[in-house]
Amino acid sequence: MSAPLSDEERIVITGIGLTSPNGNTLRDYRESLLEGRSGVTEYEIRYVGKTLAGVCDFDELKYQKRKEVRRGTRAGGIGIYCAHEAINDSGIDWENTDRAKVGIYVGLTEHGNVETENEVYELKGYDYDIAFWSHHHNPRTVANNPAGEISLNLGITGPHYCIGAACAAGNAGVIQGAQMLRLGDCDVALAGGVSESIHTFGIFASFKSQGALATHEDPTKASRPFDVDRNGIVVAEGGAIYVLERLSDAKARSAKIYGELAGYAINSDASDFVLPNPERQAECVEIALGRAGITASEVDIVSTHATGTASGDAQECAALNKVFGNCDNVSINNTKSYIGHAMGAAGVLELSGNLPSFDDGICHPTINVDRLDEECAVPGLVVNEPRQLGEINYILNNSFGMLGINSVVIIKRV
Repeated sequence: MSAPLSDEERIVITGIGLTSPNGNTLRDYRESLLEGRSGVTEYEIRYVGKTLAGVCDFDELKYQKRKEVRRGTRAGGIGIYCAHEAINDSGIDWENTDRAKVGIYVGLTEHGNVETENEVYELKGYDYDIAFWSHHHNPRTVANNPAGEISLNLGITGPHYCIGAACAAGNAGVIQGAQMLRLGDCDVALAGGVSESIHTFGIFASFKSQGALATHEDPTKASRPFDVDRNGIVVAEGGAIYVLERLSDAKARSAKIYGELAGYAINSDASDFVLPNPERQAECVEIALGRAGITASEVDIVSTHATGTASGDAQECAALNKVFGNCDNVSINNTKSYIGHAMGAAGVLELSGNLPSFDDGICHPTINVDRLDEECAVPGLVVNEPRQLGEINYILNNSFGMLGINSVVIIKRV
């Protein structure tokens, strides 16, 4: 067994800022999850027409001026809002924080599609005369844009960049932030993920062509992982940014601590563009457990990635059964059933919804499970009603993405 980490090596979450389709603060978001309130609504986008989506409704002008919102991107605006909220929540003395020692690490599924689609569409009205092409196009579409917009808005002169990790990106942002703190690259990390996916018609069109875009007469019931009648993904926007610090620094300022990053892992399937590989997913979970120094039976809550597709849900459940099949105490839930799939923000938003369990002892359920698919019958699955667990010590969060990228983070009570 490896030696215990020092307080300088232990990384903790001291602030959370988020916007989701069913809440713009952690408190409101958590209440929605415990009360079974979906954030999925009717939505219309050009070429695709009427569809369903998870749409955020946060105050864009809370931390930006109208001119800044017009110049920037939706993803950047989400990142700025979440970063400010996280800093405020952390109670850190921001005015006296060395901005050169703050790092920004933002996970993305994709970026630039929205701006390019919008500009091509507008250019059509000018007979494709590129004289009308926006001079803001390049800074809006570079891959580091959302992290860069946060840097500009907050005057942060430390490192900023985005991590492209498909739908595993939110977890990857948190992992990157923790690694940079341990390396001494920064003293404070703003880490997480953002998504503006609902503003590009391409993602809807692609899922629709795959037969993987969810439909339902009741929008709030469209996202239904594990249910036998699930029929696809509900695309969502959103974001969550954490303030990460070394435990020693958090203790020195008597900060509130949401939890400690106890273990993590990222690996690759190397087997298919889209179809997940349950063996590699199970390996990713096992690597994270090993790094945390715990067994599967010590995990209290598993937050699943399950998106509501027939093959994806079943494959993840096969991985879960391999790792947790003999664990009587584990409770398993899903957050996409409330908000849809927030792509690059998915993992960190889903983890955020579970972190309050350390305080209230409750596991929020997966909603919209009317008929459980036998292939998704994993032990401990919490459906439709919250489950009171008592003391919770470990939360494990799965987040997987296309091209076979898998990520797992484990947070423990401090």
